[in-house]
Amino acid sequence: MLRVLAVQIGVGAALAVVFWALQGNVAGYSALLGSLTCVIPNAFLALRLVVPRRDPGARALIQAAYIGELGKLAITVLMFSLVFAFVRPLAAVALFSGFIATQLATFAGLVMQDKNERNGQTSKKHGE
Repeated sequence: MLRVLAVQIGVGAALAVVFWALQGNVAGYSALLGSLTCVIPNAFLALRLVVPRRDPGARALIQAAYIGELGKLAITVLMFSLVFAFVRPLAAVALFSGFIATQLATFAGLVMQDKNERNGQTSKKHGE
């Protein structure tokens, strides 16, 4: 999970630099805010899933995932609301580009993690 968050932060920072270089300061910080609007709620969800619980069972993990996902959604809505209410000027295209690119990095990270886990299981079966 930490690797996925690190990839998200890297993608968001790189995209913000690209927007800043091509379109100026407003686009740069807008893309960065969009990325943070994705990374911060995802970090909340990740923390909910990895924090030790008194009950280590599946039911407690599922409950933590539900609460984490609802919290993630609420934080995302709150962050977009705050950005649109208080940040002026704002480049909406850069903001949503940062959010979408960072969200896509989540899926890419999970696909890479899944491939690594499958490869690790395969090599363990063959004694490598």
